[in-house]
Amino acid sequence: MPDQDNTNPIPTTALAPLIVPRPDHQVSRANISENALKVLYRLKQAGFQAHLVGGGVRDLLLGHEPKDFDVATDARPEQVREVFRNCRLIGRRFRLAHVHFGREIVEVATFRGGALEDDVDGDRCLENGRIVRDNAYGTIEEDALRRDFTINALYYNIADFSLIDYAGGLADLRAGNLRLIGDDPERRYREDPVRMLRAVRFACKLGFRVDPACERPLFELAGLLRDIPAARLFDELIKLFLAGTGLSAFEKLRYYGLFEYLFPATEAALAREEQAFPLTFVARGLENTDRRIQEGKPVTPAFLFAILLWEPVRRRFQALVDEEGMGATEAMYLASGEVCATQQPLVSIPKRFGLPMREIWSLQPRLEQCDGKRPYRLLSHPRFRAAYDFLLLRAEAGEADPQLAAWWTRFQQADGEERAQMLEGGAKRRRPRRRRRKRPAAAPDDGGG
Repeated sequence: MPDQDNTNPIPTTALAPLIVPRPDHQVSRANISENALKVLYRLKQAGFQAHLVGGGVRDLLLGHEPKDFDVATDARPEQVREVFRNCRLIGRRFRLAHVHFGREIVEVATFRGGALEDDVDGDRCLENGRIVRDNAYGTIEEDALRRDFTINALYYNIADFSLIDYAGGLADLRAGNLRLIGDDPERRYREDPVRMLRAVRFACKLGFRVDPACERPLFELAGLLRDIPAARLFDELIKLFLAGTGLSAFEKLRYYGLFEYLFPATEAALAREEQAFPLTFVARGLENTDRRIQEGKPVTPAFLFAILLWEPVRRRFQALVDEEGMGATEAMYLASGEVCATQQPLVSIPKRFGLPMREIWSLQPRLEQCDGKRPYRLLSHPRFRAAYDFLLLRAEAGEADPQLAAWWTRFQQADGEERAQMLEGGAKRRRPRRRRRKRPAAAPDDGGG
C-alpha cells in the first residue's frame, strides 16, 4: 500500500480519497463471510453502492479474523428491506438494517450526512453537544468523516475490489496510531461519550497508541458517561472486557478516570485496599478471563461482573455479619441486593446474567460448610462450578482460605470412600461461630411492687 502523510489533523470537510486498487492491498473475498458477500453483491445488482466498512476491513488489513462484517450503502433502510426479505430495521438513534442469515447478522447502514447543526430537518438532533438522533443521510465522503476513528473509516468497494481511505486510516494502521477523525477530539467525545470507551478498547485490542490529542480529553470528560443509557454501557463493557484484553482495559479505564463512573463502589473499595488483595483479586480474575478467551473457552458475563462487583459486596457482607450479627446467608442476600441496586442505574446488567452472578456470590459462604450432606448438595448446584472457580480466585488473591479451596478441589476428584473420610475431617474444621443479633437491653427493675 502506498504511504500517506499522516502528520496533519483531518479536517471535517471532504477530502480527495486515497484509492488503493486490488493488486496493492491484501483484502480478499476469500476472507469475507459468504453472507456479507451476498449482501454486497445484491445491493450492487440492485443499483446501489455497496462497501464493506469499519472493523471488518481494519481487521483484514491487520491479518486478524473479523468477528462481523458491516456494510455501508447509499440505499435507504427501507430500500434495503425491499432488496432483502430477511431484513429487519432497528434503532431510533441510528436507523439500521439487519439482514439475517440464520445466526449471522450482516448490519447495513446508510451513508450518514456530514452536517453537525443542532437540527437538520428533524433528522439529526444534538443535546449539549451529544447526538441523540442521527438519520440524516449523505454521501460516502460525508459518511467517512462522520465515523469515529481513522482506522474504522476504510471502505472496501465491491464494484472494483479497491480500498477507499478518506481519513488517513491506512497510514494510522501502519503506525499503530489510534486517532479520532476531525480536528476537535473533545467535540467528538461530546457527540458520543462512548467513544472514550471505544478508544480504550481499540488501544488494548490492537496494541495501538492513543494519539496525544485524542488522549488529553479522556482525563477531563469521564463524567459524560453519566449521560449514556445504562443498557448501552453494558453492551460496550461486554465488548471491552470480553475481547481477551480485559486486564489491560481495566488498567486503562482506571488510568483515565473512566472506571469510577462505571463502577463507583468498586473504585471506592479499591482505593481502600488492604494488603492489595482487592486489586489483586480483580486483576487475577480478569487475567483468568483473558486466558480463557484466548484459549477459545467460554466465558459468561455473569462471572465477569461477579469479579468486578465482588469487593463492595464482600465489604457490605462482612459489615452485616460483624456489626449486626446477621447470619451469613441473609447477610450475603442483603449485601448483593444493595450493591446491585446501586449499580443497575449505571450499568444495567440483564437478569439472565444478574441472577447467576448473585448465585455465585451466595454460594461463597456455603462453600465453607464442609460437613454432613451439604457438600453433596453443593456439587449438584447448577452454579457450583462457577462458584468453585470464584473461590479459587479468592484464595489465589489471599482473600479466602487456600486450604478450603484445596479441600473442594480434592473432594471433586475423590471417590466415595475418600469423600466420606474428608467429610469427617470437614466436620472438625473450625467454623466461625455465628454472632447473635444484638437485642435491645431490658428495662431496669425499679423495685416497684
